[in-house]
Amino acid sequence: MVPLDSVIEEKIYPLHVLEDLLKPEGFVIGSNWDYDGGHFDLKMDDQGIYYFLRIPFYAVAGSLDYPGVTVRVEKPFLLAHQYEADTDREGINGPIQGTFNQFQSPVDKDANVPDRYVYKGREILEKVEQILVPGSE
Repeated sequence: MVPLDSVIEEKIYPLHVLEDLLKPEGFVIGSNWDYDGGHFDLKMDDQGIYYFLRIPFYAVAGSLDYPGVTVRVEKPFLLAHQYEADTDREGINGPIQGTFNQFQSPVDKDANVPDRYVYKGREILEKVEQILVPGSE
């Protein structure tokens, strides 16, 4: 994990505004959100290791399961997950379910983030900053 300083950190937005602004840029709300917080993810690459720019947020008014929730953006960071890209040799899924374990845990959920992805992540974050805080530099 590589934390990234940003002018968007600690800014407060209605969640639907963040969705409207970030989804066209390729961000999705991560699937492991809870009532108090979640994150937007942008997959930068998936060549054996998935590299993400993650923008976490925390509910400050309401909860994420109700419309109109307001959230505070937390410190963005880069994240790398390395998954086992092999077949299910042990037959865990059985012959009917197929040979790939699509629900496997990452081999390394905090893999190293190479400099080229740090640079790319910072470039993307600068664009996000311009979208969310116009005039910031």
